[in-house]
Amino acid sequence: MTTRRNPDKTAKSAAMKFLDELVDEPMSFGSLIKTIRQCDELTQAQMAEKLSISKAHICDLEKGRKFVTPARAARFAKILGYSEVQFVRLALKDQIDQAGLNLKVILEAA
Repeated sequence: MTTRRNPDKTAKSAAMKFLDELVDEPMSFGSLIKTIRQCDELTQAQMAEKLSISKAHICDLEKGRKFVTPARAARFAKILGYSEVQFVRLALKDQIDQAGLNLKVILEAA
């Protein structure tokens, strides 16, 4: 199974459900970054270098203490070779959840 570039809608849904179960919590941007980092067997320092950010920032993202803008999420997706739509969706979901809003984010490429 892969969640890389442009899988069909069913595969995306199945992949996100699998990842939710894998990390034993609803997927957030931080948990996605952490899961990718661990699957690629990278340290936080190596992931930070790859994304051109600090190790402390990676740690804060993974722990949900900091959030990224949709533009930064899209940039990270490109660097890592994953779907921009899914990265941006999770970044927006985190912001909505942080605001305490009970809303679902549905996003598709234009």
